[in-house]
Amino acid sequence: MSDLDSFRQETRAWLEENCPDSMRTPGSEAETVWGGRHEQFANPDSKLWLERMGEKGWTCPTWPKQYGGGGLNKAEAKVLAEELTRIHARSPLTSFGISMLGPVLLEYGNEEQKQEHLPKIVRGEIRWCQGYSEPGSGSDLASLQTRAVIDGDDYIINGSKIWTSYADKADWIFCLVRTDPDAPKHEGISFILFDMESRGVTTKPIKLISGNSPFCETFFDDVRIPRKNLVGKVNEGWAIAKRLLQHERSMISGMGMGGARRGSSMSMESQAKEYAGEIDGRIANPQLRDMITQHKMNGQAFALTMRRSAEEAKLSEDPSATSSMFKYYGTEHNKDRFEVTLKLMGTAALGWEGEGFTDRELSVDREWLRSKGNSIEGGTSEVQLNVIAKRVLGLPD
Repeated sequence: MSDLDSFRQETRAWLEENCPDSMRTPGSEAETVWGGRHEQFANPDSKLWLERMGEKGWTCPTWPKQYGGGGLNKAEAKVLAEELTRIHARSPLTSFGISMLGPVLLEYGNEEQKQEHLPKIVRGEIRWCQGYSEPGSGSDLASLQTRAVIDGDDYIINGSKIWTSYADKADWIFCLVRTDPDAPKHEGISFILFDMESRGVTTKPIKLISGNSPFCETFFDDVRIPRKNLVGKVNEGWAIAKRLLQHERSMISGMGMGGARRGSSMSMESQAKEYAGEIDGRIANPQLRDMITQHKMNGQAFALTMRRSAEEAKLSEDPSATSSMFKYYGTEHNKDRFEVTLKLMGTAALGWEGEGFTDRELSVDREWLRSKGNSIEGGTSEVQLNVIAKRVLGLPD
């Protein structure tokens, strides 16, 4: 028996013993675990599952053990992912620390920063948010104006950010600030970390068309932050910012593979049969059959392309410009998912509140509206197409 086969057997046995039964069923949005100082576990088993996976380091299986990670190689991590899928296990933790900040700290952070922040990310003890976009500095992110001025051993930060996802719930922020206003805009930016409970930090949720408020305006008024919280070199934060965006776009591309639908255990086929009827076990409406089949074919092609890309890169964890390609297509595919869902549900998908609709029916139009933002967040689709043209296709500026 190979070492990898032994690892699979041990992993399977551990998961069977330690993954609670309720963590092997589809979870609602309310049961998503973000971690942090103020986490409220809707399901007690979610807390137990996070603690057990965090203790193993398997919330971040390939991170080094010295920083709380699992220390697995790529082949072992693939086995773990397969075994988690086999038992339909929920993700123990959803975290911007895992998907965005952690990888750049491993690459750019100093030893003190890694020791301080990475183990807390692994265990879900700190919830992070991202301070990038500003009013007037969205797609042209490098034009940001939030200032950080040296004052002794500290920076004094003034400015504002917008579309800061879950800033009102986050414990810490990774933030882009301008440290040299006279330098060319890409060269005067630094990357800094600080506690959202620091004096002078305030947030204001933004209500979206979907009725939810996942995004916030974030304001910094004379916020004093230790200079040791600077990641990398002063005025060289743009390289870190771009690297983190690649990780973010890889994360967002996963929406196209169903990441946004964790609350529904019904397949498109099942929903179509429920709302449009069936004949001899098939969806009654041939147009719906065609739309669903085409969507599934596109999804399978997308999944195979992502897998091929990973294999061509020898399973490298380092994202590349292809992350823009996957982000673009993944968000378009996710938007199409909700377009098809609305068509197959018909008028049942038009409820907003009141009686006569199930909880699922009342939520689907909000999810459809929310999906429209996929082509904006993490870099607009137009930005991704520009990156693809330059970095993937090699077209001239």
